[in-house]
Amino acid sequence: MKQIIVLGGGYGGVLTAKKLANKLRKNKDVRITLIDRKPYHTLLTELHEVAANRVEEDSIRIDLKKIFSGFRNVEVVLDHIELIDFEAQKLTGLSQSYNYDYLVIGTGSKPTFFGIKGAQEHAFSLWSYEDAVKLKEHALHMFREAVKQPDPQVRQEMLTFVVVGGGFTGVEMIGELAEYTQELCKQFYVDPAEVSLHVADMVDTILPILPKKLIEKAERRLHKLGVNIITGAKITEVAENGVMVGDSFISSRTVIWTAGVEGSDLVGELDVEKQGRQRIVTNDKLQVPEHTNVYVVGDNIFYIPEGSERPVPQMVENAELAAPIIAHNIAAEFTSLPKKSYKPTFHGTMVCIGSKYGVASVGTPKKMYSLSGFPAMGIKHLINMLYLFQVCGFNKVYHYILHEFLNVKNNRSFVGGHFAKRSPNFWLVPLRIFAGWMWFKQGFDKMGKILDDPGAMFLIPAKAVDGTSGASVADTADAVSAASSYSSEALTALPVPDFMKSIVDWSMDLMFYSSDGGYTTLAYIFQTGMVAAELLVGLLLIVGLFTAPAAIVSLCMGVMVWVSGMAPSEMLWYLAASIALIGGSGSTLGLDYYVYPRLKKFWRRLPLVRRWYLYTD
Repeated sequence: MKQIIVLGGGYGGVLTAKKLANKLRKNKDVRITLIDRKPYHTLLTELHEVAANRVEEDSIRIDLKKIFSGFRNVEVVLDHIELIDFEAQKLTGLSQSYNYDYLVIGTGSKPTFFGIKGAQEHAFSLWSYEDAVKLKEHALHMFREAVKQPDPQVRQEMLTFVVVGGGFTGVEMIGELAEYTQELCKQFYVDPAEVSLHVADMVDTILPILPKKLIEKAERRLHKLGVNIITGAKITEVAENGVMVGDSFISSRTVIWTAGVEGSDLVGELDVEKQGRQRIVTNDKLQVPEHTNVYVVGDNIFYIPEGSERPVPQMVENAELAAPIIAHNIAAEFTSLPKKSYKPTFHGTMVCIGSKYGVASVGTPKKMYSLSGFPAMGIKHLINMLYLFQVCGFNKVYHYILHEFLNVKNNRSFVGGHFAKRSPNFWLVPLRIFAGWMWFKQGFDKMGKILDDPGAMFLIPAKAVDGTSGASVADTADAVSAASSYSSEALTALPVPDFMKSIVDWSMDLMFYSSDGGYTTLAYIFQTGMVAAELLVGLLLIVGLFTAPAAIVSLCMGVMVWVSGMAPSEMLWYLAASIALIGGSGSTLGLDYYVYPRLKKFWRRLPLVRRWYLYTD
């Protein structure tokens, strides 16, 4: 049995393990083990959202065993690795030792403080799930204590927030913090003028790798949020009650350090060549040159691609591009395929400044596009969802949409609160029961007609002389959607676009009309099926069972009646009610309240469902 160990459950480690598992799933002689200190994968690029209380804490973490629950050839192990012996091909952890045939190092980075006095002791970092939760609680605590503080100097320190580092992490953090402090001011009745926000960096500009135009837009947005930007000022000391920026001391009880990263402690101790803040030098196959059965992924890579002057950046896209190369190269050992070289093509960068505004420079190396505002935020959310789909499929994408758009607090989304859930489902219960009763009544009345005369056709109009389906005004009296009996003079069918009518006429000619001008057997089956569907949908809506699927079927039936040219104006409210009920109201005073939890437990046990994450938590 060949042992492949992926060390680290970050972006690179998770993607490499998943791609290896897929490539080697038919090879019974290979075992993949992913080792990490924590039981969850953390979305490090979204830490600021939790730190500033925009989203729930669980939105930025994914259980590792959940990610690999559908992969029989992957084992997740929780351990802290203290030593790697390359010669013996062995890892030593706190719990046990692990032998490997192939090793992927993806232990990531940690904050670097550049030896600045007091920085590590007194500044908050933002590089883990725990850091984000700690910051959120600390900011809340500062406001809670500030309102009780009689000393104006201490109160000012509590209400002053400084972010050191004007890169992506720092700008995103101060932007979110600006919005969070606005909420806290309302919650604790603090005058917003008392709150002081600063972002500081020793370089001459924030976000230095972005085009100047985007930098200027970012600066304007930060100023609008009340943030003071300090650039070109060296940070020389961080104290318990403030930070020294240039020649000025900013009094603050909250200094957040985002000024840079370096390789993890374990990487720093490895006896391999390293450059650029403890990053491991690799060859073009992403192997450690001294040990070709050892690969490096993510932030730990130090590799300068051909034609480039700089090493690959420490960003998520680097991990996403490197993972499939490493998976292919390791799998090549078992398939005799040639190994591939790492030739990354990066597609730009983006940064959000608060929940509603962002700037992005995206495209290809030959052509980059500058975006800001709504388009930039849209791109960022799309890229996040594409990554999450790779990691945890439908499940995590669904929950991302919930956290970012539907369950947002205080309208903190780039689409505002327009899609946020504002009303409890019990307001929809009367509509659900009424719509269900109307469908059931329609079906019951039509079933009586079928029983009286099984050969009667009343849901499909007679074929017109010219070969098209001839729905008349009188036909609408028996339309599926009719709420009650109407005289033919009082009804007018809803108009149908000509192109759609021609398609419907063609399909009806094909399936429902016989050559002698009568109806085919399929037409009678269709009519009986429609009546049965009305009865079934009506019952399901009345009792609140499978409400969402029933509402979707209700909508489809309404659309079918409309395009057939037999829909009276009453059909409009059927359609509107169906759309409203898709969100579900069966969990309130309905059987969905009891059935769905049990059904979810059964559904999640299915291997195919686990493998493709086709469930919600």
